[in-house]
Amino acid sequence: MPVQIGAPTHDFSDPTGLLSDCHRHIEMFLGSLEAIARVIDRPLTDETRRARDSVLRYFREAAPKHTADEEESLFPRLREVRHPDVQSALTRLEVLEEDHRWAAPLHAQVESLGQRDLSRGPLSPADAEGFHKAVANLTSMYQQHISVEDDVVFPATARLLSSGEQATIAVEMATRRKMRLVTEILHVRM
Repeated sequence: MPVQIGAPTHDFSDPTGLLSDCHRHIEMFLGSLEAIARVIDRPLTDETRRARDSVLRYFREAAPKHTADEEESLFPRLREVRHPDVQSALTRLEVLEEDHRWAAPLHAQVESLGQRDLSRGPLSPADAEGFHKAVANLTSMYQQHISVEDDVVFPATARLLSSGEQATIAVEMATRRKMRLVTEILHVRM
């Protein structure tokens, strides 16, 4: 079952707006990870078990779709645009992609230690410290990463990609989530 966090502000008719909404979810779940890191060495209650499972599931299932939205749908199309306004965004795409690769082992570490906590109980002091450091590193990276995308990349995308290209990105995003789009939503943009 997918993790659902309220209604997004944007829908698939505005794919960059929807990606920005995903950033708010990432920030919220990073805050939850930080709270978990502070108490990862304590026994679980039913409530904390459900919360930890939900946070881990979000980063295991939803976050990789967001990364694919960027790397498979958005970034390649931006690279094809020949316009001076997109140059600032283009110079940052490789760094953003490297951020994704750099974060992958940290996410794997958080998942592994989080699952160990859920299945076996409180982590050892060394594992708790490893969890805490991984979460701190992810949080620091995502703060900068999200800022570049929200302030530079997404506005350039909204201005410079055609409505048809944006609609195609939206369809690809929906497909990754196994959602069917109502054609009327995108009809105007295609």
